[in-house]
Amino acid sequence: MPWLQLKLTANRSGTASIEYALMKIGAVSVTLEDNADQPILEPALGETPLWDQVKITGLFDANIDTAAIATSLQQRLSQPLTHLQWEQLEDKDWEREWMSNFHPICCGERLWICPSWCAPPQPTKVNILLDPGLAFGTGTHPTTFLCMQWLDKQLLDDLELIDYGCGSGILGIAALKLGARRVIGVDIDPQALIATADNAQRNQLADNAMPVFLPDNAPEASADIVLANILAGPLAELAPILTNLTRPGGKLCLSGILDVQAQAVMDAYAKDFDFEPIAQKEEWVRLVGRKIR
Repeated sequence: MPWLQLKLTANRSGTASIEYALMKIGAVSVTLEDNADQPILEPALGETPLWDQVKITGLFDANIDTAAIATSLQQRLSQPLTHLQWEQLEDKDWEREWMSNFHPICCGERLWICPSWCAPPQPTKVNILLDPGLAFGTGTHPTTFLCMQWLDKQLLDDLELIDYGCGSGILGIAALKLGARRVIGVDIDPQALIATADNAQRNQLADNAMPVFLPDNAPEASADIVLANILAGPLAELAPILTNLTRPGGKLCLSGILDVQAQAVMDAYAKDFDFEPIAQKEEWVRLVGRKIR
């Protein structure tokens, strides 16, 4: 199905009214992007920050009257609009487009992440067959790659793990295929639990190898290793929970953290963990600590 995109720019204060007006006049979606290379590293809980200068894109059916839409939009707004730009969006099978750009990834000496629709390039290695669905975690992001790289080097035989924020299930499934006895997956998103269960089945794991739970329903049992690839803010807030879930002498592997946030996250766990040197890929880091009490 062909589409048209209406692109315009606005300052922070005018963005909400333009977004609302676009939806009222028939846009099927509205996208907001930074228009001035202004980074927003991580919002606080409950915040939805915007850039000072925002690029706004409204998506419309290609059969609409563009002149009428532009007039209707202007009539709904108090400020005059300039530099309206219409573009035709190429008609593609976007699912196939995404699939064509997800390739097998080597994450160490043993581990490979392979799209479920591809043959593993090295069948004798430990291959994770993955279809993330709507959940986060394909291995292409530095945070996931850093965690997979760490797991590749661990002796996991007969250990129990918790994957807190399991997303697609990629970390827990990797741990099981590397010898772990059991992994508990936890996520706040029901879609992630579905994706994890599907990927566990796709990798021919036993039905009870990786049970998944929403946080309120998760068992309170501790584990030899706790994995959490989330974001710095939630990781700091979850410190009491993740600490209690890690057995004395056990390991905690944290990622989803920018290099400038690493010290703040370590400080939240400092009294209970000794941390190894920080591992970094691009601007992202991985923290690994051993529980000392």
